[in-house]
Amino acid sequence: MFSPQGPSLRELAVQALSSVQHGYDLLAPKFDRTPFRTPGDVLGPVTRVLRTLGPFGTGLDLCCGTGAGLGVLGEVCRDRAVGVDFSAGMLAEGRQAHRPAPGETPPDWVRGDALALPFGPVFDLAVSFGAFGHFLPAQRPRLFAQVHGVLRPGGSFAFPLVAPARPGSRGHLAMLGFDAAMRVRNIVWRPPFVMYYRGFRLTDVRAELARTGFDVSLYALEELGRRPDGSPRCRLLVATRR
Repeated sequence: MFSPQGPSLRELAVQALSSVQHGYDLLAPKFDRTPFRTPGDVLGPVTRVLRTLGPFGTGLDLCCGTGAGLGVLGEVCRDRAVGVDFSAGMLAEGRQAHRPAPGETPPDWVRGDALALPFGPVFDLAVSFGAFGHFLPAQRPRLFAQVHGVLRPGGSFAFPLVAPARPGSRGHLAMLGFDAAMRVRNIVWRPPFVMYYRGFRLTDVRAELARTGFDVSLYALEELGRRPDGSPRCRLLVATRR
């Protein structure tokens, strides 16, 4: 799963026993050489769909990490792009990795909490990749309200959503085991490290977004294939502020 340049088992153990913020600060120098970084196989299809819905003006990469989503915003937004994350280490690595070419406008990197975003309604598009496992279900209404508050009316909040693993499959059992291990870790160790894979269900998320004031559409990311029953393996959820 990890390249030779990625974190060692000892480094991963130290990170897992830290808080979420400090864990990512520690992981930041090697984050882009782990499977945790959103791969181009996902970013490309997301960009394709957003191009058909745009162009957009200003864009926000929520929980941007080292800035994988900022590349998407650079493709579909005409104006500035902003990345926000609570890890200073991840932001520092992102700044180094996304140095603009001559004549290009660099993205803005902002340290901030996704549950208390330091912006007004100034964005036309917000994206997020791989961050929702760090929010407990009870926190999602607040998270979605924050995104709603930084979008202009008619602005969109887009993120890929992978179809759930079939019950009993190896993927399903692996996620069950991981979530169970994290719950035990958080019972016996402080500070907690919130990262759960099974709590972000499409039905619940759609209902919560609708209650917040979004209209929700789904787009199949065909490049990522379909399951045996014909359903997409991954969709792009696009929530538009009413």
